[in-house]
Amino acid sequence: MTPELHIVGGGMAGSEAAWQAANAGLRVVLHEMRPGVGTFAHQTGLLGEMVCSNSFRSDDNEQNAVGLLHWEMRQAGGLIMDCADRHRLPAGGALAVDRDPFAQTVTDRLRAHPNVRVEAGEITGLPRDGHWIIATGPLTSSALGQAIAAETGADALAFFDAIAPIVYFDSIDMSKAWMQSRYDKGETEEERTAYLNCPMDRDQYEAFIDALLAADKTEFHQGETAGYFDGCLPIEVMAERGRETLRFGPMKPIGLTNPHQPEVKPHAVVQLRRDNALGTLYNIVGFQTKMKYGAQTDVFRRIPGLENAGFARLGGIHRNTFLNSPTLIDAQLRLRSAPHIRFAGQITGVEGYVESAAMGLLAGRMAAAELTGRPLDAPPPTTATGALVTHITGGAEAKTFQPMNVNFGLFPPVAGLKGGRRGRKDRYKAYTDRAKADWTGWLAGAALDAARA
Repeated sequence: MTPELHIVGGGMAGSEAAWQAANAGLRVVLHEMRPGVGTFAHQTGLLGEMVCSNSFRSDDNEQNAVGLLHWEMRQAGGLIMDCADRHRLPAGGALAVDRDPFAQTVTDRLRAHPNVRVEAGEITGLPRDGHWIIATGPLTSSALGQAIAAETGADALAFFDAIAPIVYFDSIDMSKAWMQSRYDKGETEEERTAYLNCPMDRDQYEAFIDALLAADKTEFHQGETAGYFDGCLPIEVMAERGRETLRFGPMKPIGLTNPHQPEVKPHAVVQLRRDNALGTLYNIVGFQTKMKYGAQTDVFRRIPGLENAGFARLGGIHRNTFLNSPTLIDAQLRLRSAPHIRFAGQITGVEGYVESAAMGLLAGRMAAAELTGRPLDAPPPTTATGALVTHITGGAEAKTFQPMNVNFGLFPPVAGLKGGRRGRKDRYKAYTDRAKADWTGWLAGAALDAARA
């Protein structure tokens, strides 16, 4: 009888794990609690719903680690990357996605797969038998989170994550704003004009910072001591670190020329990125926030061009949880105390849509290999996927473990290359060339083992 695998959570990781395992011949039951049981951030019951952003970040697979991760997942027949490519939006060198059609396609593909059965309902405890992947993400339900904590004997670590607001395009004053990607990056005119820019002079910037610092913010509940993930800091937290922090971060004015005043260099620039294929919605890039709703509209309408902005969604903040994976999970992503259970996605301590999906891809393949009698080793740490799994399952220091995006700092060095900024381009190219060769070899070895089984 064909083995059956249960997967809890229909986000990026769970959807990818289900796809990989089903394509390997397993019968897959995908458990998703939405829409019956909602979360703070989700709005639908679709599988693969995008929440905080609609961007998969850089798609450059020669100079960027997340772009390399894109490449590896495409080579492995990844569902998430295929659906992202089908619903790609212009975003310069980044991979941005039309989020609703993307999630609908993920849902349709999985529901149509003959080896996949999607079951609605919340899983409230850890199963004691069978074969399972827990891919519930950072918004794991309270009941399941408590069950995981009880099993591991340790409190799950936590951090706060924030969501950026989305603006209706037709409410933006284009006599002040303009369309341009930074440094005109992109191969087509559409890509070179993928971002909407709102300029500020010095006085406007200083007034904006004052309003931002004075605005009412969401307060944490008593006893909540989690910090923030540095890759998704609320803008007011960045502003508190120094008045110039935003101007050297998401509001940096470099690489942009205002066609309304080409002779005037903006002091700061707020960028918005298209959020859907129709171009009717734009999200404010890097403007994650914990401001209360009323304060958000007051502060954001101080931005030139957004004085009359209409908001399709305001920003917000929520508490994320993740495991101390270096102490709890083995190299096969199995829970050491209950090896019939694997974990995948952001709950393992990777950060980002792509990283989450990559751990789902790996967990699905590893589960399928184990259940069909052909155990699969983790990919080499010289690959993007392998570097991530090595980091979370033992490469990181357990005492200070925090969510991590993929980056070249996780890769073993390539001997004989220059250090510093001067040699960075050659070093990154060497990392990606080595990773592509090693990933191709790992995939070929896995395919050969499957054929022999």
